[in-house]
Amino acid sequence: MPAPRHTKETLNPAAGAVRPLTLAQRSNLLAPTAWGYAAWRARSLTWLTGQPFSLEREAALFRMLCRPRSGECWLDAGTSTGFYAEVLAQSGCEVVAADLSAPMLAAARRRVREQGVDWLLTNLEASGLPDASFEGITVGATLNETRDPARLLAELERLLRPGGTLWLMYLARTGGPLQAALSQPALGGLTFPDPAWVARQLAGCRRTHGLRLGAVVFERYGREG
Repeated sequence: MPAPRHTKETLNPAAGAVRPLTLAQRSNLLAPTAWGYAAWRARSLTWLTGQPFSLEREAALFRMLCRPRSGECWLDAGTSTGFYAEVLAQSGCEVVAADLSAPMLAAARRRVREQGVDWLLTNLEASGLPDASFEGITVGATLNETRDPARLLAELERLLRPGGTLWLMYLARTGGPLQAALSQPALGGLTFPDPAWVARQLAGCRRTHGLRLGAVVFERYGREG
């Protein structure tokens, strides 16, 4: 099977200087993190939801609610090792798979063999990409790791075309001690947003579907015209 396309990787200097990266983001810049990430991703939702939740089930849920179509242009925001990029490419979409970690993108390029994927090294809090570039955007847990989740959501809304689809998967706030610890800068600097807060940040979008299993939230938003 042909290898995916490979764009010129350009980490946006201005984007990288927006704010310092969180510890969780910095850990993703390490090659060992990238080497083990696909194995973690395959099991993580089963551990986090407390029920069997395979990648196949996640992909089926996404396809059912978002219905990606051949020829559409999608952004996989924070692609890591390319799970959603692969699902989209298998549906015939043109995909820009973006991440701020070169080791993650290298691992994704090795793993994803479908055509139609371009790889972009950038900080999506300020990507510099043109307005309304994409008919769909997927975000798999990147919202938890980013330094400024409100800025990220505003940027994704800017990049989405009217009538387009935004798919979010993230860990919502539970108020538990583990989340409180992981929110500390020295222990990860993670953010666990409340779904109502997320909806307020996406003023130009309307939530059409939502599912919560334990702390894991799946949401589909539509960009209003």
